[in-house]
Amino acid sequence: MARTVAAGSVVTSSNVPGKRLGVKKYEGEMVRSGNIILRQRGSVFHPGKNTYMSKDFTIHANTNGKVKFRKMSGYKRGQYYVDVVESV
Repeated sequence: MARTVAAGSVVTSSNVPGKRLGVKKYEGEMVRSGNIILRQRGSVFHPGKNTYMSKDFTIHANTNGKVKFRKMSGYKRGQYYVDVVESV
């Protein structure tokens, strides 16, 4: 009889690369129209002024300007919004 319990093999596991998610343009950085500001899975951050969300939840800039993040209060408490403030 074997002295140890048979263990499963590790042949089926694979090394999967990361998906490069996260913030791409931080607060105060200049963006141009169409630039990617943030890549995410699900709507953790919501699009605010002068931004829009694509079907894979990526937030893009709608106009040229500076990136601004804000945390909501009131009934939207805890939600994060991303804005692009147009520079003069």
